[in-house]
Amino acid sequence: MLAVLSVELRKLNRSLAALLAVAAPTLIAIFLFFNLLRGKKAPPWEMCLLGSGTVWAFFMLPMSVTALTALVAQMEHGPRSWDHLRALPVARWKLYAAKAVCVIALVAAMSVLNLIFTWGAVMLAGTIKPAVMPAGAPDLAKYGLLLAKVLAAATLMIAIQLWTALRFASFVPALALGIGGTFFSVVATAAKQGVFFPWQMPVNMMARDAWRIETGLALGGGLGLLVLIAAIIHLARREVL
Repeated sequence: MLAVLSVELRKLNRSLAALLAVAAPTLIAIFLFFNLLRGKKAPPWEMCLLGSGTVWAFFMLPMSVTALTALVAQMEHGPRSWDHLRALPVARWKLYAAKAVCVIALVAAMSVLNLIFTWGAVMLAGTIKPAVMPAGAPDLAKYGLLLAKVLAAATLMIAIQLWTALRFASFVPALALGIGGTFFSVVATAAKQGVFFPWQMPVNMMARDAWRIETGLALGGGLGLLVLIAAIIHLARREVL
């Protein structure tokens, strides 16, 4: 399994995955930076961190997962290399499991970058305009835990997107699914039923109601892991044409 993961990482290193992993949190940091410069007084650190986390969970995470899963799948669909890969003396499930691990690891890395870039954007804005520098020290551990919950709740969404991207040779179905899921998540933000919608589960980690957080974690994380396993089993058994 380690050898398969190593090969998958080398493939990603030659792709645009690294650029995508940096671009998404950078855009959030740029938005936060200029938004702070527009202000006249310093907001609390918690407001800055939660604002960044909400943008990440609500919009940038789903769109990043859509792009990332399509990119990972097209590395094999594009050159039609599945037949070659599945003929290797390696258990088929390991090929798909390695892709799933890499996708989740990249999303986790993007979460860490979001934390770092958010802190950097606030500090830079405060240096340029001292009036908007938040007082005290930020609770980065608390914010890091929140981002970890967001990642866990996003597992179901990641599993569905990756399953679709790997199942269809064209990138269109996965792209349409990701855009559609994000769209309905945005327009149905206030709906109580949104807690059961995979694309809304990550942003529910910001909710004040404990039941929404618990439900999002249970379904997004627990059910998401089961769906991810089911996807790997299905793809490994399926004959690629």
